[in-house]
Amino acid sequence: MILRIGLLGASRIAPRAIIAPAQARIDAQITAVAARDLGRAQAYAQTHDIPAAVEGYEALIARDDVDLIYCALPPSGHIAPCLAALAAGKALLIEKPFAMNAGQAAQIAAAAQAAGRPAMEAFHYRFHTMFRRALDLVRDQRLGRLIRAEGLFEAMIDRAPGQLRWDPAQGGGGTMDLGCYVIHALRTLIGEEPALTAATAALEHGVDDQMRAELAFPGGVAATVSSSMSGPRQDWIVLQGELATLRLERFVSPQHGGVLSLTDARGVHEEPAHGPASYDAQLAHVVEVMRGETEPLTGGADAVANMTVIDALRQAVGMPVG
Repeated sequence: MILRIGLLGASRIAPRAIIAPAQARIDAQITAVAARDLGRAQAYAQTHDIPAAVEGYEALIARDDVDLIYCALPPSGHIAPCLAALAAGKALLIEKPFAMNAGQAAQIAAAAQAAGRPAMEAFHYRFHTMFRRALDLVRDQRLGRLIRAEGLFEAMIDRAPGQLRWDPAQGGGGTMDLGCYVIHALRTLIGEEPALTAATAALEHGVDDQMRAELAFPGGVAATVSSSMSGPRQDWIVLQGELATLRLERFVSPQHGGVLSLTDARGVHEEPAHGPASYDAQLAHVVEVMRGETEPLTGGADAVANMTVIDALRQAVGMPVG
């Protein structure tokens, strides 16, 4: 079986997120790309050696040479084409964040369940061996009872005109673009759904340039989540337990210098990241899901829960939610 993938949008992220990973496999192929402007789709297809270019998202959804659609549109553009794709029997890989808000995420999740097709969220870090190793350490009680957690993701986002991350109408903001990773990682590692206890933000152009939030997990873990669109690139997660402390450096893209550190009574043990790049690991998981060999690790109730936390953060600092 060859997984045939259509690209919803001629995006800047797709070449590294899915085109290159697909080109490195014999069981996955990018068959078509759609854009609202046919000329743009054709130029993109020529640049990336994609067989077909079509005008409009409906045309891509209708194609019989597409099994799965990769949606890399701005969050504001997810809901309608994703629902249409599921109604047409297509599976989905949706770039984070899953939707504009938890309500829309729930609609997509419900439509996926009704259609019997997966709608996965492209949290590529989740599939990397470094994060899987961290999850094993937590589940094996190597840290003991968890007490405290913290995570940060910041990057310099250009304030150029048209940059969607500075546009609230398109679903911009540091929490939507960066903080969503930290929230998802902490939820996954701790294995519980948190409540928001406090949040502060520096707003610019109607979106959060910087955000800091305190979360409380039912089992007693207190966590701090931070994001910024105006700082040097850095991302990390720390989990403190009664027996040991776990730190993941460059957890979002471990292939770029990621390190897992475990500190306990015996000292510090460091494990540099290894294995396939996160995007390659993500596509490998998608192929396995499509073959019926495993269940999706993202999407569905997980996506709704992540958007629920994001909604709470944005509401707490006075930002509109969708």
